[in-house]
Amino acid sequence: MKKFTTALVALSIATAGLFAFNSHSVTGSIRGTVSPADGAARVWAVSTSDTAAGNVQNGAFEIVTAKEGVYKVIVEAKPPYRNAVKDNITVANGQSTDVGQINLER
Repeated sequence: MKKFTTALVALSIATAGLFAFNSHSVTGSIRGTVSPADGAARVWAVSTSDTAAGNVQNGAFEIVTAKEGVYKVIVEAKPPYRNAVKDNITVANGQSTDVGQINLER
């Protein structure tokens, strides 16, 4: 019984330690607009170590869970528009990166 209690306490401490590190992780964000405003539903940010997504609402988007790094931003267009890509978007921890307006083509 004593071994079980010791193991349970050790597991609890390890789990609490993992959550403590995760709750302090810092991310940045990527924001911008899409034109036409109703031409896209989602925006993706893809890097070598992270993928994040956000919805487009009234032509505006913000991805708030981007880790520090360099991203490719992909606008997932609705028909009759085509997907659009913006490369080399740099995100810094705790900072918001504005990519400006992304124009969709038919």
